[in-house]
Amino acid sequence: MRALPKLMVAPNGARKTKADHPALPMTVDEVVTTAVECHAAGADGLHLHLRDKQGGHILDAGLYREALGALRQAVPDMALQITSEAVGIYGPAIQRQVVEGAKPQAASVSLAEMLADGDKRAAVAFYDRCVQAEIAVQHILYGPQDLLAMSDLLDDGSLDRESLQMIFVLGRYTQGQQSTPADLDPFLEWMEQTCPAAQWAVCAFGKQETACLGAALARGGHVRVGFENSFWNADGSMAASNAERVREIKTLSDTLASQSENTNTV
Repeated sequence: MRALPKLMVAPNGARKTKADHPALPMTVDEVVTTAVECHAAGADGLHLHLRDKQGGHILDAGLYREALGALRQAVPDMALQITSEAVGIYGPAIQRQVVEGAKPQAASVSLAEMLADGDKRAAVAFYDRCVQAEIAVQHILYGPQDLLAMSDLLDDGSLDRESLQMIFVLGRYTQGQQSTPADLDPFLEWMEQTCPAAQWAVCAFGKQETACLGAALARGGHVRVGFENSFWNADGSMAASNAERVREIKTLSDTLASQSENTNTV
């Protein structure tokens, strides 16, 4: 199974538009340009959302295949992950069909959305098919309910603890959401007891995005940064581009790695 990228960029998400930030990429061409810039800035992965002609969120296997083809040509060394996010539009069956039809390297899948119709058997069968197709599923976990649901799938053997990939979301899509590094603690306490060998990442909303991601990096995690979750640099300024956010987190990651290396050699 493909390893989880260390620094993934999520350049647009499903909800924001150029009214929120003029540099937010909306078209495939804009996403490709952003991917090239962010890869050069230090991102080794991209979390892909697509928009329809009106700028709305869309899940479409054919459009995903076209976009992935363009991205593979432009950034062949970058890991590419599609989203299956529902945004209140799509149900679990359609989400599963789109992931399997797009045949990506990786997909981001909300555990709560996969279980939203109460059909646990269908969700588990989907996860099994993704394993067979070598699609790396990163399970999105938002809070206590999701952690309980994941524990249930691990305890009954539906998912493998050793190959598990997760992303802990600090905060939600709510007006004025401001995540803090302390929001990470419950996730890591649960993981230590439940699946300590799992690969995990963090994304965070608001002006403390850098602080939250720094806390994750310091504790051995991977991170996702970008305009999907926040426009803000650590100094309170608004970033001019996704690449600017990537550069700040890459610099922070390198600094923490250097500090750790120096500590280990003393």
